[in-house]
Amino acid sequence: MNLLWLVPLSILFIGGFSEEVSRPDFLNIGAIFSFGTINGRVAKIAMNAAVEDVNSDPTILGTSKLVLSMHDSNYSGFLGIIGGLQYMETETVAIIGPQTSGMAHVLSHLANELHVPMLSFTALDPMLSPLQYPYFIQTAPNDLFQMTAIADMVSYFGYREVIAVFSDDEQGRNSVIALGDRLAERRCKISYKAVLSPESLASRDQIMNELVKITLMESRVIVLHAYAQIGLQVFDVAHKLGMMESGYVWIATTWLSTVLDSTSVSGETAKSIQGVLTLRPHTPDSERKRAFSSRWNKLSNGSIGLNAYGLYAYDTVWIIANAVKLLLDHGGTISFSNDSRLNDYDGGVLNLGDLSIFDGGEQLLSNILQTNMTGLAGHIAFSNPVRYMIHPSYDILNVIGKGDKQIGYWSNHSGLSVVPPEILYTKAPNRSSSNQQLYSVVWPGQTTVQPRGWVFPYNGRQLRIGIPYRVSYKDFVSEDEDTNTVRGYCIDVFLAAIKLLPYAVPHKFVFFGDRHKNPSYMELVSMITSNVFDAAVGDIAIVTNRTKIVDFTQPYIDSGLVVVVPVRKLNSSAWAFMRPFTPLMWGVTAAFFLIVGAVVWILEHRMNDEFRGPPKKQFITILWFGFSTMFFAHRENTVSSLGRMVLIIWLFVVLIINSSYTASLTSILTVQQLTSSIKGIESLMTSSDLIGFQVGSFAENYLREELNIAKSRLVPLGSPEEYADALERGSVAAVVDERPYVDLFLSKYCRFQIVGQEFTKSGWGFAFPRESPLAVDMSTAILMLSENGELQKIRDRWLNKIVCSLQGSEQESDQLQLNSFWGLFLVCGIACFLALLVYFCSILRQFKRYLPEQSEPSNRNSSRSIRIQRFLSFVDEKEEESKSRMKRKHMEVLSSSHIQELQLPSGTKRNEAGIFPEGHNGNTNFV
Repeated sequence: MNLLWLVPLSILFIGGFSEEVSRPDFLNIGAIFSFGTINGRVAKIAMNAAVEDVNSDPTILGTSKLVLSMHDSNYSGFLGIIGGLQYMETETVAIIGPQTSGMAHVLSHLANELHVPMLSFTALDPMLSPLQYPYFIQTAPNDLFQMTAIADMVSYFGYREVIAVFSDDEQGRNSVIALGDRLAERRCKISYKAVLSPESLASRDQIMNELVKITLMESRVIVLHAYAQIGLQVFDVAHKLGMMESGYVWIATTWLSTVLDSTSVSGETAKSIQGVLTLRPHTPDSERKRAFSSRWNKLSNGSIGLNAYGLYAYDTVWIIANAVKLLLDHGGTISFSNDSRLNDYDGGVLNLGDLSIFDGGEQLLSNILQTNMTGLAGHIAFSNPVRYMIHPSYDILNVIGKGDKQIGYWSNHSGLSVVPPEILYTKAPNRSSSNQQLYSVVWPGQTTVQPRGWVFPYNGRQLRIGIPYRVSYKDFVSEDEDTNTVRGYCIDVFLAAIKLLPYAVPHKFVFFGDRHKNPSYMELVSMITSNVFDAAVGDIAIVTNRTKIVDFTQPYIDSGLVVVVPVRKLNSSAWAFMRPFTPLMWGVTAAFFLIVGAVVWILEHRMNDEFRGPPKKQFITILWFGFSTMFFAHRENTVSSLGRMVLIIWLFVVLIINSSYTASLTSILTVQQLTSSIKGIESLMTSSDLIGFQVGSFAENYLREELNIAKSRLVPLGSPEEYADALERGSVAAVVDERPYVDLFLSKYCRFQIVGQEFTKSGWGFAFPRESPLAVDMSTAILMLSENGELQKIRDRWLNKIVCSLQGSEQESDQLQLNSFWGLFLVCGIACFLALLVYFCSILRQFKRYLPEQSEPSNRNSSRSIRIQRFLSFVDEKEEESKSRMKRKHMEVLSSSHIQELQLPSGTKRNEAGIFPEGHNGNTNFV
């Protein structure tokens, strides 16, 4: 009985002992920071406060207590590694830190082997891959998002090149690489990387040397990614070099916002950072955050201000505490075991054998990654497998004096906005350009005018402008031998555009070519890519293969390929009056004169004495009436309605034909006419004729590559004189060249002409290196020249010479075609047809009603012949005679009917309509 009583007691004792083992009294966590830095000092206070809050809440760890030990790496990576090794020897469940990414890369290997999670909110290198370092966790947004925000800002303000100044360590290098990738996605780039030594090694002289190099460069947009100590030195030196004046754009990463939030800035320092844009990790406002901020002065004793990384430090402790709680609540144990691989190193000076593996480390890591809580910094959760904090976002600040003003936000959800990210997260993502918005900025130099972002480098070198040395068409580009200056239409346009720029453009013109023939313009443009020239100015056509290697300005003159041919005069002849109409037009017109005359004769013949008479006279009347309408000289009157309708329509047609004939004949007899057998590029392509082109022009490549014209058919020509000679001698059938050249050529040689239409559409522009900001500004200047009329004045001065009056854009036949009048003829023909149709219907009706029935011959053919003869006789008979004869026969019918009625038996009667039984109403209408 006593034994039975001892059993439950022993079970209780064992269970209680087991619970004591699973929940140790103390849980060791470590922290590795340089506590002399701003973030180190803030993190130390925040982590101690978090440990105190965790231990004061028994619902978190129960009877267990967190014990936080801190190791000061004192700006030394070596000391940081030593601190990490010490923590691995003392059964530490998690490590907060290290502060720098360099130490994180090393210590993460230890964490991987010993299964100790490492959590850092300052080692934010985007290259710390969770696949390579699964036990390393970043509890603040890494620099990938910060660099994306900066790239969005650069693109928003319209800049294309930036200079990156950064510390030469893992985080600095890798973050700038990420910045370059994000800029490239927005068609921007880093033009120069100024590398500074890490924080403890950077000297003022080194900073001075790098900034002096930057002043000699083109870009004025500078991104500074460094530690606070180096960053403030950079701004101080930049201020002394005049780099904080208007014209510069400075963008600092989050290190500057931590300085502004946590320290008091002196007046001199405030001057050196005025106008800078910077980022601060966005932490939404909350009651807990406000309470902690109020509590901060007591915690820090006023020694330092709270910044965003202090909030991340506080939350990181809570992340560990909640993960440990979850581990213990699910029956996990806090236990460590020796690594058998280190047995051979036991007893050494380093005591490597004391390093132990955290048995619950894998589960603790899993619990940390499953974190879903709201901390002081906002919502905390991790996205796997990339493992970054969900909803990373930043405040965008503009430094003014000793403080700053917020000009907007950046979030991974919607980009730039003036709406807080927590509001945008409740809406659908929208990163459209129209949705990107920031408030106005006060730039360096205390100006609200946005800097251009680039200048010409102050290194004394002028822009080398390549210009073609032309041996022909020197109106476009040439050298004045008397003054040794460059002149021409293209040069004047370039100089006029330069004057409109809001800055000076030091430059010098350099001729390109052998001075014996026109140079290859493709080679000239290629010299820009090889840095021989900084730009190319001249009559350079904007074509596809050139735009692939350089950027062009807005075209300042339209251009396109046209065909020029020799032409011969058409001398006047005795039969020139026949030329206004084509033979078909003459034939159709004559036929209609006859048709209209015949139609009117038919319509008037039975009622108009002027259209009656012997057959010969009637035929002459038809001819005379039809052709006399040409001159509105017809003497015969029309009395029928149908005849008058046809005549009115026909007289309108005659009016149009007469007017057109008169105008065309006048043009033929007073204006010299030209003609050519070649009608345009289509006829050239289908023929085997030789084609001339200008040396150096893109016409040769276009004809060969685009139109597949054999090289053997192409003849190079160098000057207008060669053009004229080759065309006149017939050594080429046509010349293909750009329209501006051809206009000048035809102003001197009136015996040639353009045929067909321009078969390419392009223009001339100035060439600059790819993504050159000067190309954009020059395009704007060219548009201004066009709008104020100056561009046209320059063109009039150089190119609008006296051009041959016979020049036309297209050679057309001077004869009037039937196509121009077929509508009129159609209307007239329809009117004639309808009039005849109505007339013959009326005649047939009269013929059937008024003609008495007569005995028909037995022979069917004879009957049809007699009927046709009677009809023709009826039609030829005058209408008055026909009516009187019909009236006489009608009276005879009535009298014979009266006699027959007297002879009818009783009960019937006859009237003029027929015989009906008595009592039947025999009233009928007779028409």
